[in-house]
Parts: sequence; structure tokens; C-alpha cells
Amino acid sequence: MAYAVIKTGGKQYRVQQGDKIDVEKLDVNVDDELEFPALLVGEGDSIKIGAPVVDGASVKVKVVQQFRGPKGIAFKFKRRKGFHKTKGFRRSLTKLEVTSIAG
Repeated sequence: MAYAVIKTGGKQYRVQQGDKIDVEKLDVNVDDELEFPALLVGEGDSIKIGAPVVDGASVKVKVVQQFRGPKGIAFKFKRRKGFHKTKGFRRSLTKLEVTSIAG
């Protein structure tokens, strides 16, 4: 089974065909098709590593959903001072499904 490494939102993801991944929000509509250049492509024992991307290699994905992730808590405190502050957040995410890996 072929796999590839792509980069989006400042993070790298190892993907295979059929994978669904949650990435930082992309400004696209649901059911849009996107194409990412591949940083690395591997199949079996053969691996192609790009500098920075592999020539002719790309990963096609389909946008499945735009959503907000689970609640996270940012908690700050200073010991022995009585200072503490709690702030909650929810990240905006995009769910992608990998349709094909070329290269």
C-alpha cells in the first residue's frame, strides 16, 4: 500500500489512500477536491524523498467536513502568588479524505 507525507497548516501528515485526517482549517467548501505536493512517497521497500517535494508526486484529497474540535483548556498560574487564569478554546478544523496518491 502506497503512502505519502504531506504538509499543511504547519504540520506534516503520513497518509494512505482512504485515510481521513483532521487538519487546521482550510478556506474551501465541502466536497471540493484539493491537491497537495508530496514531501515523501513510499511503496513497499522503495522510498522517494523530496528536496523539498518529490517531482511529479501529489496527493489528491476531498473535503468531507468543516468543524470545530474538542474544547481545550489553557491554564496559567504563578506559584505562591495566588495568580491563576483559565481560558478555553476550540480549534477550527477541516476533515479531509485521501482519494489518491500519484507518483
